[in-house]
Amino acid sequence: MKIWVDADACPVAIKEILFRAAERVKLTVTLVANQPVRVPPSRFVRMLQVGAGFDVADQEIVARVEPGDLVITADIPLAAEVIAKGGHALNPRGEMYSAETIRSRLDMRNFMETLRASGVDTGGPSALHPRDRQAFANQLDRFLHQRLAQK
Repeated sequence: MKIWVDADACPVAIKEILFRAAERVKLTVTLVANQPVRVPPSRFVRMLQVGAGFDVADQEIVARVEPGDLVITADIPLAAEVIAKGGHALNPRGEMYSAETIRSRLDMRNFMETLRASGVDTGGPSALHPRDRQAFANQLDRFLHQRLAQK
């Protein structure tokens, strides 16, 4: 199992949690982004820079993800593709996407996109709070414990 990170928009606090988890459980974490992202010196943490362009990093993650891998992303269409390939997707706020919930999340995303396209100001996501970081860390720990116990 590997962890892939949609790193262009991933908050620094979430990356730091992932870096610590990679060292603790000795699991490869790869950050995928269009621009360089600083990573700590580690044999478990990697940075993969892809070309510029819309969804290039997402496409690279989908091409590389294997069943059982975990992808960290707030991008709902990317999460849907990962789930379709047998992977798992976790939002930086601690929400684990699932085959049962991804359709409704996609529908809501598309609805909000339609509103924005028609000129409605829907606002953006709220700032990442300490409770979001804690929810992410807790969900990541649960996932890793379950997966590593299966080995």
